[in-house]
Amino acid sequence: MILENTNNKTDNELVELTKKDPAVFGVLMERYDGKLLTYIRRISSVPNEEAEDILQDSFLKAYQNLNNFDNNLSFSSWMYRIVHNETVSHWRKDKSRPQGNIAHVDDEFLERIVDTQDIVGDVDKEILKKTLEDVMIDMDDKYREILILKYIEDKSYDEISDILKKPPGTIATHISRAKKQFRELCVQKDINFLL
Repeated sequence: MILENTNNKTDNELVELTKKDPAVFGVLMERYDGKLLTYIRRISSVPNEEAEDILQDSFLKAYQNLNNFDNNLSFSSWMYRIVHNETVSHWRKDKSRPQGNIAHVDDEFLERIVDTQDIVGDVDKEILKKTLEDVMIDMDDKYREILILKYIEDKSYDEISDILKKPPGTIATHISRAKKQFRELCVQKDINFLL
């Protein structure tokens, strides 16, 4: 049975095994389920139920297109690209909702931002979290997402390039501009961050 000993396989090996036994795709889904669901929540304003629907649509699209997957590429970047496209597509279909596209700032995001700072004293993390959420909401969508990919999802410039389908030089420029916009918004909100 192919499903045995799949835990020590690479993503790309699992893709090849899935072509022989579709049940193996479940292993890939388990590997990425939590990460991708969190990513969807971070780049959109959808409730958990909708985020799960987007994720399931993304997994379905990935499965249907496995034969087109280039095994020389990173499955992770390919999967994030599909999720990115599905999230944007969902947002475009549903952009009439009153709340718009709001960034989701979770505790992990807050901890990563706070860990990179020299914050002295007993800063109320809930106030900081709300303020950072406000900063992220005010950012341009393309800059918000690129910061999330770089600093929260820990993606390299090449991976971000694959996910967003932009040249690495453009990614570097966008990251620089995103950091600048983030800093400017922090200054406007009287937050001293050095991102």
